Amino acid sequence: MRVDLRVKHDIEARKAAIGLFERGHGSESAAKALSVPRDTVRQWLYVYRSFGSEVLLSMDGKQARYTYEQKVAAASAVVDGGMSKRDAMEAFGVMSLAPLKRWCALYREGGAEALRPRPKGRPSGSKARPRTREEELEERCRRLETEVAYLKKIACPGREGRALTRAKVEAVRVLREEGHGLGRLLECAGMARSSYYYALSHPKAPTRPELWEAAAEIFSRTANGCGHRQIAMCLRAERGARIAYKTVLKMMREMGISCGIRRETDYHRYNSYRGKVGKTFENVIGRDFAADGPWEKMGTDVTEFKQPWGKAYFAPVYDFGSKEIVAWSTSLHPNMAQQHELLDQLVSRKPKGSRPILHSDMGWQYQQAGWCRRLEEAGVVQSMSRKGNCIDNGATEQVFGHIKDEFFRGRTWPDFESFKADLDDFVVHWNTRRRQVKLKGLTPEEFRRQSLAA
Repeated sequence: MRVDLRVKHDIEARKAAIGLFERGHGSESAAKALSVPRDTVRQWLYVYRSFGSEVLLSMDGKQARYTYEQKVAAASAVVDGGMSKRDAMEAFGVMSLAPLKRWCALYREGGAEALRPRPKGRPSGSKARPRTREEELEERCRRLETEVAYLKKIACPGREGRALTRAKVEAVRVLREEGHGLGRLLECAGMARSSYYYALSHPKAPTRPELWEAAAEIFSRTANGCGHRQIAMCLRAERGARIAYKTVLKMMREMGISCGIRRETDYHRYNSYRGKVGKTFENVIGRDFAADGPWEKMGTDVTEFKQPWGKAYFAPVYDFGSKEIVAWSTSLHPNMAQQHELLDQLVSRKPKGSRPILHSDMGWQYQQAGWCRRLEEAGVVQSMSRKGNCIDNGATEQVFGHIKDEFFRGRTWPDFESFKADLDDFVVHWNTRRRQVKLKGLTPEEFRRQSLAA
């Protein structure tokens, strides 16, 4: 038989329950002894512990009445203060859990004003006044504004599942703070109110927060940052972390950092081709940039950097095997003096007995008799791209792209000397600290040393 804890005629059952509670019985054993539903006895036990036996015996079937201030205080303590509902019931004298839940829901939606008592009955007059045309149009405009604001906020292709749900919740939360109605926002998102509040109360945990500081330090090593693969390789090699590339990418998104993509410039890149002005050579490389080790295949070219004070020209020799910039020269003029400075470095660093292939385009510098003679004397085999085929020297062009992404884009220098010093530092960083996926996470310097020692 169901017993209502609020009605007068079960006072004897409540007296018996009090006796059991005083002897140390819980709700389970008391319910069995009294043949009363367990939920009913559990509520009696709560009232007994919170308010005493007199309050339990005085319950008379009338619904308890609570003041506006009492409702606001209890709801605010739960929603804003993080107090549990049971503690709030005891602290503010709430006899039942159901009204407290209702107050909390109203408080979340509309604040304290939502708990203010409303006048009962119909408005004065026989019928409520119908809305005017202007009021209907105003309501429609507000709805459309909410829809447009939501679509702008959520616009991001490719998301689905939990990621999409989190994006919807965040968009609704932000727009609600901006003054949009929650009901309209949830209608736009196609989301239930309960789902929204559940997501708010269960925020997504950050991805690998213990590595955020290390990732930020690695990202800051270059002026324009670096990608998730570079950060992942550095975390593995330097911190001993076990982490996947995709995990680092998620972590970077949560940290709000990203590596910029390459952008087209409003000017044409430097082109050294002036026709056939000297000796040309066969394309020995043939777009096969793979090498078993260092000092087997290399590439060279010249690229320009525009600055307010003029242009600077960078000429490197790039090792396809070790991914190392083995020699480089930075100059204000792309002349033969720059090329001979480059050759001086290359010849001085070339291992004894090696016979590398040096690939270039058909630029006028690489056709000069003096350039060709010095390479031949040093035991270097020349190879040239076909006319108008920049992809034939794609490996070197790729290096230029990375340098402009990580070092140059969006920066200016006061003069050539400071630019040259920073570019030299970046090349050292490239060789000694920047790790390569194709080198299995090693730096070019580490790979070269291991290869030559083997």
